[in-house]
Amino acid sequence: MKSIITFLLICISFTVFSQKEFQGKAVYQSKTSFDMSRFGNREMSEQQKKRIMDRMKNMLEKTYVLNFNKTTSIYKEEEKLEAPGRGGFGFGGFSGGVQYKNTSEKKFLESIEFFGKKFLIQEEESLPEWEMTAETKQIGEYICYKATMLKSTDAFDWRNMRRRGRRDNKSKDSTHVKTVTDEIEMPKQILVTAWYTPQIPVSNGPGMYWGLPGLILEVNSGNTTVLCTEVVLNTKEKLEIEEPTKGEEVTREEYNSIVKKKMEEMREMWRGRRGGGRPFRR
Repeated sequence: MKSIITFLLICISFTVFSQKEFQGKAVYQSKTSFDMSRFGNREMSEQQKKRIMDRMKNMLEKTYVLNFNKTTSIYKEEEKLEAPGRGGFGFGGFSGGVQYKNTSEKKFLESIEFFGKKFLIQEEESLPEWEMTAETKQIGEYICYKATMLKSTDAFDWRNMRRRGRRDNKSKDSTHVKTVTDEIEMPKQILVTAWYTPQIPVSNGPGMYWGLPGLILEVNSGNTTVLCTEVVLNTKEKLEIEEPTKGEEVTREEYNSIVKKKMEEMREMWRGRRGGGRPFRR
């Protein structure tokens, strides 16, 4: 009986999808877990940890909007005003960007600003190597299917960083000393789990995730979960889905190299003096 209902829902969805001016909007909530007991000073009081976590909330919890049609989409963070006196942590001069996908052309663009300079990152996206399963679950009114893949991590994605203990063997005056220190590491790969619904048959989803026979409504990637909280199909107003064109055109590798160089420059500057800053230069 369940399979018959699923089949009927998919047939109805394809009828809606076949409309000439098909478009839709999906709202996603992104949450990243962060263990303060493993990062930072372990001697901080619980009150200090809570104060830091409150200030970091704008980094750990975000809302995004995906505007999409049959083949193209725009994904960006929802603009919101900070509460008075609720300052947050900036992160290395980054500001929220816009991600554009054209699934028929396998084209992915990201427009981003870094230390006041705009970049347009171009990637020729190959189809993600998803492993689809028969496992299902309900998200809102939609029946979703599970798919997984292993994804290489980005060296600058702090959300997947973790600490691990390392044992050092040191010799001093013929005395063998063993010490345990903490170091930050970035896993080379992480397991990504996606839940997609064939009831909305567009090969799209949040951020860089796509390539499944239905809209992706949930993604679990490392320490981050992205969950769709609202879907509106065939919105009355015309949604803007335009390919970004502003910014210096670079590849992902070139952009990462620019960020790494700037970070090293800032680190050297902080070592030599307190605070301060200087304009972006390449």
